[in-house]
Amino acid sequence: MFIRHDALYASRRSPVLADNVVATSQPLAAQAGVSMLMRGGNAVDAAIAAAAVLTVVEPTGNGLGSDAFCILWDGTRLHGLNASGASPAGWTRDRFAGMAEMPFHGWDSVTVPGAVSAWAALSERFGRLDLPTLLAPAIRYAEEGFVVSPVIGALWAKGADSLGNQPGFAAAFMPGGRAPRAGERFSHPGQADSLRQIAESGGRAFYEGALAERIAAFAAEHGAALTADDLAAHRPEWVETIRMGACGGELHEIPPNGQGIAALMALGMLEATGVHEMAPDDPRSLHLQIEAIKLAFADLDAYVADRPAMVPVTPEALLDPGYLRARAALIDPDRAGDPAAGAPLHGGTVYLTAADADGMMVSFIQSNYAGFGSGVVVPGTGISLQNRGAGFTLEEGHPNEVGPRKRPFHTIIPGFLMRDGQPEMSFGVMGGPMQAQGHVQMVLRTQAAGQDVQSAADAPRWRFVAGRRVACEEAMPEATRDALADMGHEIVVEAPDNAFGFGGAQLIRRLPGGGYMAGSDPRKDGCAIGF
Repeated sequence: MFIRHDALYASRRSPVLADNVVATSQPLAAQAGVSMLMRGGNAVDAAIAAAAVLTVVEPTGNGLGSDAFCILWDGTRLHGLNASGASPAGWTRDRFAGMAEMPFHGWDSVTVPGAVSAWAALSERFGRLDLPTLLAPAIRYAEEGFVVSPVIGALWAKGADSLGNQPGFAAAFMPGGRAPRAGERFSHPGQADSLRQIAESGGRAFYEGALAERIAAFAAEHGAALTADDLAAHRPEWVETIRMGACGGELHEIPPNGQGIAALMALGMLEATGVHEMAPDDPRSLHLQIEAIKLAFADLDAYVADRPAMVPVTPEALLDPGYLRARAALIDPDRAGDPAAGAPLHGGTVYLTAADADGMMVSFIQSNYAGFGSGVVVPGTGISLQNRGAGFTLEEGHPNEVGPRKRPFHTIIPGFLMRDGQPEMSFGVMGGPMQAQGHVQMVLRTQAAGQDVQSAADAPRWRFVAGRRVACEEAMPEATRDALADMGHEIVVEAPDNAFGFGGAQLIRRLPGGGYMAGSDPRKDGCAIGF
């Protein structure tokens, strides 16, 4: 395996090489994860500790009221975990009658949070250390405070501008009437107490105990549909991953209700295009990637929802090699297209990754969806609730139509690459619709072009928006953008302060001689560290 380590891009960082590594979007979370490895914990312990700290230090992207997904290699095989929550039982179509689209903020965007159940399930099945130990760093930062980092501080201010009037938000996240600025200290004693209850009860307090009662009571106070019964009914689900051959390896994703299948479809189409022989920044390569993503997203919007039984098209049909070849044949190598869905046969996010010296690798993602999510915060608890209900559609008869006790379409996806039956890379690219597109870009850069994981994270990115519109980072050379425009793409250049738009990558790649190489996105505050 030849990996290029030369400095290719202006934002160059060095990859971290070590036997035990953690990569997250915030340094305090990465340190918490490594501290568990140094105490004898494994990669799962590190991931849980880091995830819990992120709910405190990066509330702009996740919280105790988030959802989560995970793919992990236990040293022998892969496991998938879907810990996304379902809609309240009271979410019938009539509840949203007269609305043009699902609410994006407030109680009517809140589904049952699943992140806490993911921590508990992972710890119980694979962890070495107990939850009180794993959550201790998060409790300390919530109680004693932490210094707000720059990217998170900027996102915090944006969230406060739009969500300050939501129930409980200002009291929780706007001390003194404003968002804390980068360099200022913030503490959240109520969240510390919630984390203690979660740790001591193995997560049960959140779904059946005192915390569940407080969530349900606040919902009732505001006329929301979410009840204690909805919380108690939640169960995380262990799932088999879905997969697609890519650059001589296999990319694994969590099956729907998430968008990971779009990355698999795009890579399946690209196998027939010759993209692997092109330089990763060649405009012709970017064009082919964009066109494949367009085709995959058209099918994603039409067919992907909660469970296969609820949709007319199965994941197997969407990943059928013959179908993907037919879709790939629609790609014009010289011109941008505007495709519709095909006809297959029926049949605000944080990402982290950790790996240990014993061979365990964890790809984990949890999210509020949009920044602080719904904006609703349960008083005195620090429980900020996600707005995943906005992922439903009100289109009657659509597979993803809103309904009771149903999981919405999800954007958050952990990625995992296998090669010859062995783990190759755990990675993710947080950031809404950027995520599947980011997975394609990371796989091609690391596997086809041989870039190291940090270079792949540093490289300028593109993002398909809609129609022929493609957003590009300012760092992408003007000549490359012009070449794409000449092919018919409508190029929009987005400023570097749009930290959400192009996502945040964290990657760990296994080295053939032992140990790992880790990279962390310069668009975020985070880092990769190890020992």
